[in-house]
Amino acid sequence: MKVTDYMKWGPLTLDPGVSLFDAMGLLLENRISGAPVVERGRLVGMFSESDCLRGMLEARYHGIDIGVVADYMSRELQVLPAQTTVLEAMEVFLRHHRRRLPVVENGKLVGQISRHDILRAMMEMAAENGIVSEA
Repeated sequence: MKVTDYMKWGPLTLDPGVSLFDAMGLLLENRISGAPVVERGRLVGMFSESDCLRGMLEARYHGIDIGVVADYMSRELQVLPAQTTVLEAMEVFLRHHRRRLPVVENGKLVGQISRHDILRAMMEMAAENGIVSEA
């Protein structure tokens, strides 16, 4: 089973120049906890709820404007190639303590997979092997 079987294709992406407030609004509106940051077609970061909180706290503490996504996004990226198996992805999630990971093919962002997606895959595998009944 590959991550492409369970990931969200063409996920919502953010531009690094988007204000923190606009990014928070998009995350809330789409009921997601984070999104890839793409600039001129290139994946440049990941932005999460934690980044929102950090930005809000720093702005309040220092009495400054809230800033933009690029000021708070994570630039240290762990990406999964599209051919990655679900089990390999599980190892990456555990090793890097991420909630979601971008999936790339030929250097381009094609999707995003979350820990929730991996759990769904594990339940399907367990059901197929008769370990649990399907919910």
